Amino acid sequence: MKIGLLETGEPPGDLLEKYGSYSAMFEALLGDGHVYRVYDVQKGELPSDPAENDAYVVTGSAAGVYDPLPWIEPLKSFLRDAKGATPLVGVCFGHQIMAEAFGGKVEKSDKGWGVGLQAYEVAEHAPWMDGARHVSVPGSHQDQVVELAPGARVLAGSAFTPYGVLAYDDAKAISMQFHPEFTPAYAKALIEARRGTRFTDEQADAAIASLGADNDRDRLASWISRFLEQAT
Repeated sequence: MKIGLLETGEPPGDLLEKYGSYSAMFEALLGDGHVYRVYDVQKGELPSDPAENDAYVVTGSAAGVYDPLPWIEPLKSFLRDAKGATPLVGVCFGHQIMAEAFGGKVEKSDKGWGVGLQAYEVAEHAPWMDGARHVSVPGSHQDQVVELAPGARVLAGSAFTPYGVLAYDDAKAISMQFHPEFTPAYAKALIEARRGTRFTDEQADAAIASLGADNDRDRLASWISRFLEQAT
């Protein structure tokens, strides 16, 4: 399968050199057997046609979907063009930009930061999922989807993140707020890099402690892979 990785951000500071890019994290998550092409969306790189690849993954970003950045609207336009034609997967910022592109709404949440291991309760099982009733995956976000786009279904979420995992059946698209591509080691390093700026010491300590528990990254990798297989 040819997978286009729409890279909308990168790890801060020296974390990029140590842990690799977000596109590399997705390649590691989804594994061998695919042909990956990376598009640096922040530099204005987008496919000329959705048919360039069999599917697309939209990565996370430090940007907000509401920021006045020159690459935001072209990305939304591309996602609308691809809707229903090419399978799409969005993660964190990707989850949010897909919601906005398809008619939903995203805001900076007054709940504050969701960071550390994020646990979602499964509300509905799609054909590409297994029977798990709860999933726990590293997360790092303050923005949230607050209004669903037409046709969106909530598959999983929490009291903190009600719209945690979404499916768009008419769009051949799924998205999620947490980060299955983040290893616990990278998630911890990212928290440390933001300690004292975005997070208090208390928040950072609690989030890092949570990442010592078991997680469902492998399960989410299987879910995404099965979705892509079924949708292409």
